[in-house]
Amino acid sequence: MALSLVFFSVFFLAFNVQYLLITAASHTEMVKLSGGRFKMGTDAKDGKDGEGPSKMVKVKSFLIDKFPVTNENFRKFVREKNYKSEAEKFGWSFAFFSAVPAKTLSKIKQSVQGAPWWIPVNRAFWRQPQGPGTSIKDKMKHPAVHISYNDANEYCKWAGKRLPTEKEWEFAARGGLRDNTYPWGNNFEEKRMNIWQGRFPHENTKDDGYHWTAAVDAFPPQNDYGMCDMVGNAWEWVSDELKTLGGGGEKKFVLRGGSYLDSVDGAFNHIARVTTRMGNTADAGSDNITFRCAKNIPKVDL
Repeated sequence: MALSLVFFSVFFLAFNVQYLLITAASHTEMVKLSGGRFKMGTDAKDGKDGEGPSKMVKVKSFLIDKFPVTNENFRKFVREKNYKSEAEKFGWSFAFFSAVPAKTLSKIKQSVQGAPWWIPVNRAFWRQPQGPGTSIKDKMKHPAVHISYNDANEYCKWAGKRLPTEKEWEFAARGGLRDNTYPWGNNFEEKRMNIWQGRFPHENTKDDGYHWTAAVDAFPPQNDYGMCDMVGNAWEWVSDELKTLGGGGEKKFVLRGGSYLDSVDGAFNHIARVTTRMGNTADAGSDNITFRCAKNIPKVDL
């Protein structure tokens, strides 16, 4: 106890008691939410990937990370566990074409069918997000990317945490509001999240200040629960399996929140909003996939 101090800040928000647990490590704060019933999903006609219809659900009290896991903290895990991510094992991962160095880009002759901006880059992984010649040296506060569902689970175990359920994630993202489009409300605010602005995929006007990923604290908290970076910047794994009509096919897990490649109106990619979701296989990663952790509240709650 003498080596570390724990400070508690107590907020009363819409009948939810929230504790901010601040630890010695950077960007590892957890927010305590008392849970309850809320309307999950959307009834919007443009909903996709299972965003709708909306339904009333209930969540128990839980803890959730205020920020996505940063490169700094993922590096600590890798060093302590001598962990090798799945992108490293595979020897390649997907990266957005305009972020890849010209020398590397000139050697790549293939891309994803229907999404040519995604290219397979040899030796692209969390430490060198766009392949050889790139690094995280000036991105320690950015979300760790190229993280698979399996990688995320291993980190959570190391940290004594777990991935949030999809219900927990959306409950935290909504911030106590009902039927809101964004974590802060229904009106789009330009500098509240990192998404693509301009003509995709060749022009990003950077009206929000960023072309690719941003630091997880680049914007103020997105809602009154103090949650940061829930929508935009990078997709986040949750623990739920993606259920599809009729079942079958390769097993996938849910990603939430959208990324720097998504749009405000759905003119390209996904609409960046509080209900945004998609799925991917457990071993998949790219330079816009990250995660945050959650935790059950101990029976003896200090």
